[in-house]
Amino acid sequence: MPWSEPAALAPAMLAGAFLLAAVVSALGSAWSIAHAHRNQLIDQPGERRSHDIPTPRGGGIGIVAACLVAMAAAAGFGPASRSGWLVAAGLSLVAAIGWWDDHRPLPAWPRLLVHAVASACLAWAMHLQGAQPVVVAIAFLSALVLVNAWNFMDGINGLAASQALLCAAGYAAVLGDAWRLLALVLAGACLGFLPFNAPRAKVFLGDVGSGALGYVVAALLAAGFASRPMAGWPLLLLPPLAMLADAGLTLLWRMRRGERWWQAHVQHAFQRWSRQRGHLRVCAGYALWTFAAVAIMLAALHWPVRIALGVALAVLLASAGAWLRLHRRYEKNNTEGFGT
Repeated sequence: MPWSEPAALAPAMLAGAFLLAAVVSALGSAWSIAHAHRNQLIDQPGERRSHDIPTPRGGGIGIVAACLVAMAAAAGFGPASRSGWLVAAGLSLVAAIGWWDDHRPLPAWPRLLVHAVASACLAWAMHLQGAQPVVVAIAFLSALVLVNAWNFMDGINGLAASQALLCAAGYAAVLGDAWRLLALVLAGACLGFLPFNAPRAKVFLGDVGSGALGYVVAALLAAGFASRPMAGWPLLLLPPLAMLADAGLTLLWRMRRGERWWQAHVQHAFQRWSRQRGHLRVCAGYALWTFAAVAIMLAALHWPVRIALGVALAVLLASAGAWLRLHRRYEKNNTEGFGT
């Protein structure tokens, strides 16, 4: 459990939190559109973007608000709530630097520095909950990686929010009450945002939203590691694997080519694929993959260890193979004009 041991949460309370998060997120998304137009926070089409019309950014602010309220509520369940407030502080830092970057673009290093501090908040929260040192270290690394992975992968309509929704739904089924509350709030908040972002985007998440999604998914992942034996950890990595595989393998490929990997580009597998098949079809393809990964995780957690680990390895190799196939299939059509 992430915070002081709470009383069991009634299904009605969890359902209410899910619905309230969807409403808060939808209201935040609607407000962000007006705010973006007032302040000229508009993403213009370009060779390093995957959209073709000017679109407001910053719609993820409603998701942030919903998750922070849930964290504050969960932290209030017991007297020793420092760990809950630390997680909320980390999310606030990630969201704040993203909001700043949405309004006034920043260099990479101050953003990474703030992400590192936020990751340290999550790691320290795990330490206060008595997690093993290895879990504390993984919490720090997973937050740093997933914040940036979700930012990298927020490039087409619906993808980042739908992936976070599926991850949250999967983790809600395996975590304790306080973390389950946060997972369902994240899922509800993503559901409230998606009508504004797909199939035709009225607003983008912005860095405030994409970074926040990665941070909360990392917190749920760390909670899973803290609550389960080490043998089950590879299975817990399956829900965010599509995002990790595309972001990580593309990053390695760009580094190997000597490119400026930190700059914007359209060389991710989902970007190459969407130029040929459209945003909605690609988003649906990634969603089906992640849905299957979540289903495998939930089933394999009850299987013998060797079989479960073999299945996790198979899904990992299949994800890498899918990335390679998409990458090679569309590379010739999409490389011109997109290098740095």
